[in-house]
Amino acid sequence: MNINVLSLFPPMFEGVFQHSIMKKAQEKNAVSLNVVDIREFADNKRQVDDYPFGGGAGMVLKPEPIFNAVESLTQESTPRVILMCPQGERFTQQKAEELAAEKELVFICGHYEGYDERIREHLVTDEISIGDFVLTGGELAAMTVIDSIVRLLPGVLGNADSPVRDSFSTGLLEHPQYTRPAEFRGWRVPEVLTSGNHGKVDQWREEQTLKRTLERRPDLLEKIELNDKQQKIIAQLKKQK
Repeated sequence: MNINVLSLFPPMFEGVFQHSIMKKAQEKNAVSLNVVDIREFADNKRQVDDYPFGGGAGMVLKPEPIFNAVESLTQESTPRVILMCPQGERFTQQKAEELAAEKELVFICGHYEGYDERIREHLVTDEISIGDFVLTGGELAAMTVIDSIVRLLPGVLGNADSPVRDSFSTGLLEHPQYTRPAEFRGWRVPEVLTSGNHGKVDQWREEQTLKRTLERRPDLLEKIELNDKQQKIIAQLKKQK
């Protein structure tokens, strides 16, 4: 996969893209990450913003440099062009899985008061928000989205089952996890996990997944279709409350 990022502050991505899973993904040729300075594509002395027509506070990103930058990257392809914006679609694990299936992505990171509306209307294919809050710029949001996508690419994670079992991938929250030592400061790992009985372990994990989702994110249970066994577990958990 090729991922291009348009930013006014390219150095912000250096630390994120050169460590941990992101670095390993590039070393395995699973992804190519390229950060483009929007100012390099400005028509007028690197000016990328201007006052909004009609007045108002703040500055607005001009269309010319962003159109020029995107078009320089898409002369031989038609990738998804993603605008990082608090007005966009709420980002989810399902969206990450959808985007991970693409061959090429372009992310636009804004700053200041907002974007010239013609960027939304005639250039981008997706608008994404990572939550109902406002950041200084789109860089941190883009890093979050890109990280969630890259870890889903084939061969990136050491265990192919890891992304499948993640919270939200199944529509539910992940079950609790434990590791050595089996006892720490008097707190013991649940006995079932050290029993060696894989059937009971799987059953415990399913029950804990449903319990944790019911306690912390009951809204998720309304969005998925539970099988008969899961419905019985949920009914029992509700009786215990």
